[in-house]
Amino acid sequence: MARREETTRMCALTRAEKPVAELIRFVLGPDGVMVPDTDAKAEGRGVWLSLNRELVTEAVKKKVFARSLKCEVKLPEDLPGLTQMRLEQRFLGALGMARKAGQLTFGATKVRSLIDAGSLIALITATDAAEDGRSKMVGPLKALHYAAAEQGIEGFDVPHFELLSSEQMGLALGLENVIHAALTNGAAAQSAVEKAHRLALYLAKPTETNTGRPAVDGVLLPEEQDERREIHG
Repeated sequence: MARREETTRMCALTRAEKPVAELIRFVLGPDGVMVPDTDAKAEGRGVWLSLNRELVTEAVKKKVFARSLKCEVKLPEDLPGLTQMRLEQRFLGALGMARKAGQLTFGATKVRSLIDAGSLIALITATDAAEDGRSKMVGPLKALHYAAAEQGIEGFDVPHFELLSSEQMGLALGLENVIHAALTNGAAAQSAVEKAHRLALYLAKPTETNTGRPAVDGVLLPEEQDERREIHG
C-alpha cells in the first residue's frame, strides 16, 4: 500500500514530527549494520531522521540509532556520505528514466528555448558550469517567474537545481558531459524533481538568515545574496 503524502514520523534526533518527505529512514540489516533506506521500503527495524546531512552526522555522534532501537548496531564508516551517495544515485536514476521518456532535454540552446517558452518544470545546472553560462539560464528563469507573478498565475514554480557535476551526470546518462538540462512535463520528470528536492534538502546548511529553502549549492541564504539558490520565484 502506498504511503499517504500526509503521513508523518518523528525524527529520532530532534524529536520533531515531520512529513515523511522531509525525513529519511535508516534500517537495520540482517548483518546488524545500519544503512539508509532511501525509498523507505526495506523490511527491518527502522529509525527516521530529518533529511539533513549535518543532522545525520550528529545522530551518529550521539549514538541515536542504538538508543532508538535499544540494541547494539554497526554503522558504515561514513554513514552521512553513504546516504548522500544513495540520494544522488536515486536522482541520477530518475534522470535516466526521464531521458528514456523524452522528458529531459540537454544543451544550452535547447534548454534556453524551453525557458523562454515556459515549457520546463525544472532547470538543472552542473556544479562546475561556467558562471556566464549559468547566468544565461538563471536570469531568464527568474524573468519567467516574475512574468508569472505579474500575470497572477498561482502555483507557478520552476526550481533550479545545481547538485551534481557535469561528469557525474554525463556518466550516469551515457554522455560525455552534461552542463545544462531541463525537465519537461511527465511522470518520469516529476519523479526526478522530487528526488532532486530530497537531495537538495539533505545538502542544505541552515543559517541564521535562511529563507527556509534549500539552495542549489547546499546552503540556505537570502535570495538576494545567492542567485544560484533553488529558485521559486
